Amino acid sequence: MRDASGDGADALERIAAALERLAPPPLAEPDFGAAEAFLWRADPDGLEPVLRVSRVALDLLVGVDRARDQLLENTRRFARGLPANNALLWGARGMGKSSLVKAAHAEAAKAEGAKRLILVEIQREDLPSIPRLLRLLRGSDARFLLFCDDLSFDIGDQGYKSLKAVLDGGVEGRPENVLFYATSNRRHLMPRDMIENERSTAINPSEATEEKVSLSDRFGLWLGFHPCGQDDFLAMIRGYCNAHGVEIDDETLRAEAIEWRQARGAISGRVAWQFFTDLAGRRGVAI
Repeated sequence: MRDASGDGADALERIAAALERLAPPPLAEPDFGAAEAFLWRADPDGLEPVLRVSRVALDLLVGVDRARDQLLENTRRFARGLPANNALLWGARGMGKSSLVKAAHAEAAKAEGAKRLILVEIQREDLPSIPRLLRLLRGSDARFLLFCDDLSFDIGDQGYKSLKAVLDGGVEGRPENVLFYATSNRRHLMPRDMIENERSTAINPSEATEEKVSLSDRFGLWLGFHPCGQDDFLAMIRGYCNAHGVEIDDETLRAEAIEWRQARGAISGRVAWQFFTDLAGRRGVAI
């Protein structure tokens, strides 16, 4: 008769082998020399190099001087290995929040004394995978600027809890070589009715509300972006024209740009770029 203990041991070995086949292999450190920016993809986890970053030159960002100077200085300090704050860029749509992050990265990366600075973009829906990304970046000699564009949370969305891993770091602490920048149209990242709902259903309403509001408080640097005026709008377009060699006199530019933004019913840096794109196309200038 076969020994029952032998059957049990065989079964355990088969289970262990099956689990080993199912488990994903540990992530190898990517070649961070392959690009200056990467996209983080979760499930399966991986870093995808971005060979050409879509960005606007820093000096073409008009009307955001204070935010530009603060973010650039913060990024330069981080690139040199000095203390720096996580940053939240919040406010009006189309006013250059994400453009400023990418431009500041480019400027800080080439500053004197800067270490290798890599931009890593992460999608909001992939925030739960951040702890795994941090483990991958922790041992690298490079420095990493994590960037989440258009960050916000809606009712029932628990993803905000995952963000605390990169802002506070939990037991391990945030890696010294990682900084987090986010853009949002909301100052507190969550709609007011979500915060009020938590207040009304919680055992301790003040503590529930505090947890929501404290998420944005974990960003050491807050930079507000407000709608631009017509003068800044026209200055943005003139700057684009000068940078890309599109010739147009001031009177014509003003008339056409105002007509364009009135038709759009909006005025912002994004609208300025859209008008310039149309103008360059009509003038036969590649950008």
